[in-house]
Amino acid sequence: MPITDWPLAERPREKLLAQGVAALSDAELLAIFLRTGRPGLSAVGLARELLQRFGGLRALLEADLTEFCRERGLGPAKYTQLQAVLEMGRRHLWAKLQRGEALGSPADTRAYLTAKLRHHPHEVFACLFLDNRHRVLAFEELFRGTIDAASVYPREVVKRALALNAAALILAHNHPSGVAEPSRADELLTRRLGEALGLVDIRLLDHFVVGDGEAVSFAERGLLA
Repeated sequence: MPITDWPLAERPREKLLAQGVAALSDAELLAIFLRTGRPGLSAVGLARELLQRFGGLRALLEADLTEFCRERGLGPAKYTQLQAVLEMGRRHLWAKLQRGEALGSPADTRAYLTAKLRHHPHEVFACLFLDNRHRVLAFEELFRGTIDAASVYPREVVKRALALNAAALILAHNHPSGVAEPSRADELLTRRLGEALGLVDIRLLDHFVVGDGEAVSFAERGLLA
């Protein structure tokens, strides 16, 4: 049955307008993006099929061009549209952090860092540099490593913070395994960085470990000295 024959309350677009975007399932959200299905299969049916084949929404969103276009009903045009949507989402989150106001929302910070780091297949260590009013100066990925480790040099972090005239910063790195639980090595590194930054009067506000769908905050865990 085509979606146009469904009850209004069950159609994805009408449901979104009536109940809000959070009320939609992954398949319904994807169906809105796809717009159409294929002969004998509605957009929602196609969305469900794609999610099953890729193993979930994240895997579909992070598929490369070749893998994405291998599926019937998808192609280069849909791939470019999807990449544009994802980048708009990342830029929207960044804009919320760059409004010229003091950083006041841990949720926005967590969402932005997760969007920037969770998709990397290797470990990436990054810093969010802030001024003395906790306004964002820059976000930079400073070190890249293997699938389970990255070499981080405190001197380089301090050097970059001084170059940007930062008064505080937030550290972040991803765990490609998907498990966001901080390791003992993460705790030791955070302590070393905090001590090095403290020598030049730069405050370490937090360290986020980004996993698959979550980000653990050192500050919330009481792991910052």
